[in-house]
Amino acid sequence: MDFSVVNWLAVLACVVVSMVSGFLWYHQKTLFPAWWQVVGGGRAEPGMENMGVTWAMTVLSSFVQAVAMSLMVNVMGSITAGSGALTGFMLWLGFIAPTYLVNKLFAGHGFKIWAIEAGNHLLNFVLFGIILAVWR
Repeated sequence: MDFSVVNWLAVLACVVVSMVSGFLWYHQKTLFPAWWQVVGGGRAEPGMENMGVTWAMTVLSSFVQAVAMSLMVNVMGSITAGSGALTGFMLWLGFIAPTYLVNKLFAGHGFKIWAIEAGNHLLNFVLFGIILAVWR
């Protein structure tokens, strides 16, 4: 792998985009109530036990995804917004969507929770692909 092709500023932009999209996706006025009703486990507030670790791992995970996406965008020759979006979509479709589907079905959470969680990743992967393809 050639990490010299990674645009580190674009990767950081992807991390910021991921945090913003996650905030909006899981906001109290959007999908959080439906999501929390199923996965909350009776707790009053999510992840409050150790928010520092939760946020650190969230940012680290977004960073790792953006770096990997950057490498894939380069390997797949994505240089336009459309080809970047397609790269993000295909990576989501091949890896994220099926993995989350199996996990959610075996956990008994069903398709609605899968759609909420995998949908956020779909949005991020498509946006990452666009950003990383056009910002070279």
